[in-house]
Amino acid sequence: MRRIGARLADGAVALAGPRAVIVPALGTWLADGLAREVEQRRLFPWLAVAFGAGILVFFVGADGTPWLAAPLAGAALALAPVPFLGARPAALALALALAAGFLGFAAATWRVTQVAAPILARTTIGPLTGMIEALDEREVGARLVIRVENFAGLSSETRPLRVRVSFRKAPPLRPGDFVAATARLLPPPEAARPGGYDFARDAYFQGIGAVGSLIGAITVREPPAPPPLRLRLAALLDEARNALTRRIARAEGGQAGAVAAALVTGKRGLIGPAANDALRAAGIYHVVSISGLHMVLAAGVVFWLVRAVLALIPFCALVWPIKKIAAGFAMLGVTAYCAFSGWDIAAERSLIMTLIMLGAILVDRPALSMRNLALAALIALAREPEGLLGPSFQMSFGAVAGLIACARLIDGRLFRRPGAGRIERLIGAGLSAVIGTLATTLVAQVATAPFATYHFQTVQPFGLIGNALTLPLVSLVVMPAAVIGILAYPFALDRPVWWLMGQAVGGMLAISEWIAGFDRATLVLPAFGTGALGLLAAGLLLATLPISRLRWLALPPALLGLGLATLPERFDLYIDRQGIGAAVRGTDGLLSALGNPSAFVLEQWLKADGDGRPAKAVIGGASKSGRCDHLGCTARLPDGRTVALVRDRRAFAEDCARAAVLITRLAAPTTCTGPLVIDRRVLAARGAVALRAERDGFTARYARGDGRPVPWRPSPAAMALAAQRPEARTLIVEPIPPEPEASGADAGPGDAPAEPLQ
Repeated sequence: MRRIGARLADGAVALAGPRAVIVPALGTWLADGLAREVEQRRLFPWLAVAFGAGILVFFVGADGTPWLAAPLAGAALALAPVPFLGARPAALALALALAAGFLGFAAATWRVTQVAAPILARTTIGPLTGMIEALDEREVGARLVIRVENFAGLSSETRPLRVRVSFRKAPPLRPGDFVAATARLLPPPEAARPGGYDFARDAYFQGIGAVGSLIGAITVREPPAPPPLRLRLAALLDEARNALTRRIARAEGGQAGAVAAALVTGKRGLIGPAANDALRAAGIYHVVSISGLHMVLAAGVVFWLVRAVLALIPFCALVWPIKKIAAGFAMLGVTAYCAFSGWDIAAERSLIMTLIMLGAILVDRPALSMRNLALAALIALAREPEGLLGPSFQMSFGAVAGLIACARLIDGRLFRRPGAGRIERLIGAGLSAVIGTLATTLVAQVATAPFATYHFQTVQPFGLIGNALTLPLVSLVVMPAAVIGILAYPFALDRPVWWLMGQAVGGMLAISEWIAGFDRATLVLPAFGTGALGLLAAGLLLATLPISRLRWLALPPALLGLGLATLPERFDLYIDRQGIGAAVRGTDGLLSALGNPSAFVLEQWLKADGDGRPAKAVIGGASKSGRCDHLGCTARLPDGRTVALVRDRRAFAEDCARAAVLITRLAAPTTCTGPLVIDRRVLAARGAVALRAERDGFTARYARGDGRPVPWRPSPAAMALAAQRPEARTLIVEPIPPEPEASGADAGPGDAPAEPLQ
């Protein structure tokens, strides 16, 4: 093994150049480390990293849709010499890594072609008919996913396959109903700022081509043709989830019942804003999203119950492999639970990881190992390559990688002494549980901090306290009660179980509200760039995947990433993607609203600036930096230059002459050449804009970056038509801004689709 490691090191030294030769000690250290990695079979996880790198290259660099044959041919060429590289381990590792990268690129290419569906090009009102695939009840109204049969007379080439709509009042509806209504739809919203969350990308991979709301009466009709069996089964399952959600919520009532229902079914619509904010401030919102914690606890409860029952029967305990039998039942149980909870993306990834770890028990392998985690990552990315870009995948796999790497430090063996008495063992067990919970939470928070801060710009400094106080309730009461309640539900004996679960959830909410009352319970940090995130992610990989002293290689990228994260790029002007509002930095150094930006968009701008003020406070203070009338608004930057937002064409003559930046949702006249013009044509082509004032002009960043075509945006021709012809045959209305649903360790932007407000 040492010889193989030395050859790998020699290859690395040769690639590094002559400078590495003058440091022989470094070569020896590297050879010893690589030999240890080979001996412990720790090179396999890097194949998952290479696979992910290929996916990342596709999403970052592909200009259009590549030929699937190209990356497959590249993988074949990389694998061709593998049988002849047994004596050259460095070349073998490089060939396998290249093949994995090409296969990751191919997986992303295949996924894009498989989910391709039309995207609505512009806001439109018209008659809509279709089948309700899913229904999420809210505190007021509901949100539907409708498979479209017809909309506004659009052809099949331009009509969205699915739409997500909300309504306030309507007759009782159920998944599977075929409905007819008037709908106001708009294209899925893109990022509110450069580098922000792009809901349009996530909607594309869910087959959603438009979002909006239903207007007026909603009628239920007979479908023109029977829907496919798959859709009928999915609708029946969603209706069963809704029925159980209502039953659990009513058993306890209030927000405790709403949270308890979400913990079981994944339906979070009944949770109010105050409860959501408290859970986030306490750092425990991840328990509400059906993901890793739920899968592990559900599988653990089934595993323990089956094994305990079989252990009580002497014949089974002595003859049968009850541990493997329990693992098999746990695999069936956790799969059924994932199906019932809606097959959410985060839940699917957690299911894959849990099944692999339970399967390891069946084949007498260690259940919790980095190799199993890498295999789970490969399967998850092969199924849904787009998940690599979202916080759910990054945070869940980052947390588990950190926990596996630090398993020996947090398993509590420090407090277990051979030959100890009963009291000493009890004390040791208690200390192990407490220290283990705190250490586990700390490791998970450190491992997920780069991704959470990048995606949400928030940090919960008291999350360690929140998790330490609430996770015992979740592990010992809430999740066991959930499993028992689901088993008792078919017998209609579940109501007392839900009441007991609600009591524990009520305690969890009380703790969350207490922590939320702390000063600075939630800190808002300025958004940093992808360069810092990439370096921090590289540091996490180098710190967790190696088992040898090669982990010290994590320090340079981690420190450099932290340095870059502390130097975020600040902008002086944010412009809405529709040109209806902006945020301007005033002389006090803070952003103020200009025009009519939505509260959600303004909140994204404030968070990116590291400003924790609520959007309402900023909108209320807009008059401090700007003046508005029916023609438009004006404001001044700290250096005295004027920003103008034009609402009426009559304002162009004056504002083109005096403004340094002119913003408008209209098409500016070609004679307006003095200021920097951000009009309908620019916004249609480049999306939301952020400007930083320089001495001799402005530095601009665009939400669409270099403007290259991507599948999840309407075609350039459709966007140009929408920008040039506002007088479409269907009524054009203002785009309705999206509203986030959740954020947290397991529920981030990728799990929080936008919802139009009414």
